[in-house]
Amino acid sequence: MGAPSYVHGTGTTPLIGETIGAALERAARIHGARTALVSRHQNIRWTYAELNERADALATGLLALGLHSGDRIGIWAPNCAEWTLTQFAAAKAGFILVNINTAYRKAELEYALNKVGCRALVLAKEHRGILYSEMLEDICRERRLPKLEHAILIGETRERFRLFDEVAVGTRGERDRLRDIGARLQFDDPINIQFTSGTTGFPKGATLSHHNILNNGFFVGEQIGLSSDDRLCIPVPLYHCFGMVMANLGCLTHGSTMVYPSEAFDALAVLQTVEAEKCTALYGVPTMFIAELNHPEFARFDLSSLRTGIMAGSPCPIEVMRQVIERMHMREVTIAYGMTETSPVSFQSSRDDSVERRVSTVGRVLPHVEVKVVDSDGRIAPRGAPGELCTRGYSVMLGYWDDEARTAEAIDRAGWMHTGDLGTIDDEGYGNIVGRAKDMVIRGGENIYPREIEEFLYRHPKVQDVQVVGIPDEKYGEELCAWILLKTGEDSTREDIVAFCDGQIARYKIPRHIRFVDSFPMTVTGKVQKYLIREAMIHELGLSEAKTA
Repeated sequence: MGAPSYVHGTGTTPLIGETIGAALERAARIHGARTALVSRHQNIRWTYAELNERADALATGLLALGLHSGDRIGIWAPNCAEWTLTQFAAAKAGFILVNINTAYRKAELEYALNKVGCRALVLAKEHRGILYSEMLEDICRERRLPKLEHAILIGETRERFRLFDEVAVGTRGERDRLRDIGARLQFDDPINIQFTSGTTGFPKGATLSHHNILNNGFFVGEQIGLSSDDRLCIPVPLYHCFGMVMANLGCLTHGSTMVYPSEAFDALAVLQTVEAEKCTALYGVPTMFIAELNHPEFARFDLSSLRTGIMAGSPCPIEVMRQVIERMHMREVTIAYGMTETSPVSFQSSRDDSVERRVSTVGRVLPHVEVKVVDSDGRIAPRGAPGELCTRGYSVMLGYWDDEARTAEAIDRAGWMHTGDLGTIDDEGYGNIVGRAKDMVIRGGENIYPREIEEFLYRHPKVQDVQVVGIPDEKYGEELCAWILLKTGEDSTREDIVAFCDGQIARYKIPRHIRFVDSFPMTVTGKVQKYLIREAMIHELGLSEAKTA
């Protein structure tokens, strides 16, 4: 056996030993007059001093509602200044921020809020035709959210809702209490819950600490050389680690400027913002970069201010990386790999890696993180041999909220997080992802477990059995495909299945390809062979898989 597939990220920079609130106060002292946040679609510009003061005010306003440290407060809104304000106010008061996916519908919202016992929810009125406020009212009317006490609406007054701007004014009488809370908070305290789709059909609440996400944001920023002179364009959603950790906390820890081009991804808005704000860095999933490069007006924008950025969230096509470097001037762009449960990044390429390394691998392990590759027996594999990636270190989550059993399945007694991803580590320590041990699908940066979709479709009165797989897609990387076995004597249509899903599960989870079949390919022991379903669809649709890192 050759060298083992084990790497440990070393570095001369120590981990940050403070809370997110303390980090914001330090940024306000050092970078007070520098621009912290630009939200172009809202015409908002705040300095670090203003951001810190507004976060204090909102934190005191929330405390005045009767909330206490450790309480869960949800945020359900597209990218906006209020999202970030809620993020930092929660950190200052010790509330645990619960990220709600902007595409969630009633069943998913109800489950998430009840699972963690949210006492308050900050929400937008609507987004992309989804009426958040009406949806929440419907659930509350049926008394299905027993723990929820406060609904705080951004941007407008509505009966039964508190107005965000009124809460955000703050309460002077709570300032001393806020300072006392800040002094007592520990960096290992839980501060954030992010839901990841579950293989059993129910999302799991990955619980992250100040230490987890503040340090990961910092070291991700270090990899791309962020400084107080940088302006980062952030079109990725804030409810993802990509937005709130890699972007927001990466900027916070370097005194850089967070720039939101629009409330949801819009390729034209990104191009306009990079030019107008002279952004030096840009984040995105491959789908976003493809849309920007292929926009009909791409050539008229001056993107020469760009230097660096990150492409992550799903497999990165090598040709797209080359175009980003050449046509978008992002000569120092990097690829990052990780998962929500590891805060999220474990591997990231370096600015001084060769272009070939940056487009064909996921880089090397970050400082203070360990990764090993294990075989099916749980033993460390030799270098270059594929196996399951396991991660250990400061970045591993505290656990899944209120779910000791699933936490124990994911994190072993030695502290290793089992990612479920199949990867390799070469002789120079560069990692690559070769597949997934579990059958998770990554569609445009959104993680989807087919089991969750199958569990939902089983509720359809005509469905006897269903199998969902991911198949290659040029635009989103992968798309969902459902093979459905109907009950005897029943018939159905694709439109019927889509209508059943509409309004109940997020649109990105609705299978694009639906086939009604008489049987599934099975092993002799009766297990469904999903890879054969995938191969059959690839052949039927004439698809090919792009080479990716």
